Amino acid sequence: MGVEDEAALDRRVIAVKVDNHWNARPQSGIEQADAMYELLVEGGLTRFIALYHHSDAEYLGPIRSGRPTDPTLVKYLDAPLQISGAQSWVVSLILGYDVKLLGDNGNTTFRIRSRSAPHNLYGSTVLMREESDRRGFADDPPAEPIFEFGEPTPGEPGADVVNLDWSNNPVVRWQWTGEEYVRFNGDNPHNWRSAPVEGAEQVDTQISTDTLVVIEAMRYTARSSSGAGSSVPALDTVGSGTAYVFYDGLVIEGEWQRSSAGERFELTLPDGSPITVPAGRLWISIFPSNQRVTWE
Repeated sequence: MGVEDEAALDRRVIAVKVDNHWNARPQSGIEQADAMYELLVEGGLTRFIALYHHSDAEYLGPIRSGRPTDPTLVKYLDAPLQISGAQSWVVSLILGYDVKLLGDNGNTTFRIRSRSAPHNLYGSTVLMREESDRRGFADDPPAEPIFEFGEPTPGEPGADVVNLDWSNNPVVRWQWTGEEYVRFNGDNPHNWRSAPVEGAEQVDTQISTDTLVVIEAMRYTARSSSGAGSSVPALDTVGSGTAYVFYDGLVIEGEWQRSSAGERFELTLPDGSPITVPAGRLWISIFPSNQRVTWE
């Protein structure tokens, strides 16, 4: 993805939690993100965290609530995190990571009429940046990029189709078109929807990415230390595990590692040499290590 205004690289990242319930589709604004996380929530469903650095989206959503894995994915970016809310113990956990939390405060989010709650909360990263300024949050870029970018590490052929079996829901399938990977839920294209413009119809377009990174992480059940509230599934993103990088119909098999949530993921080949990820639109799946990822 090209950068039209290089000065936009010298500012904070904004992270936004996005709904992926079937009633939340098609989502809006995610196509403008520089990178996307996908992670497991309850019932085998996933949610996204959209990351905006040099980009912005003024019609973005639906926005949903926070989960315990979220702060471990945004802390090292020093990114304000926009959520719709969370259980009190999850909020405390997020704040315990010193993550700058933006909730449903009325300054950054709004409700739309075309959908029912809880899938109707939308927002604007422009407003989120303004709110971050009002709160005195630092407007600095991340100390390091998410991964090491550049001339990509050579991959092996045979990854024109990548299947991620998150749960009993339809398998997420990414298919290489010769130019990009496009996303399906089962056999159904997963679309994003354009922002409403007076006098024009909203248009649905299939979600796509240039590079797909899969981080296999151990799934566990997170719960309040006091026993209040309900437990939720979470993923352990500190330590090490298997990683895959898919680009141009190729696959790199390697490992990820980091010793704390304040550090980025380091990707390496089995021999320990670093993996270089191609620049472009990036989709990062934090994938349960007890589920199946296959390619063909």
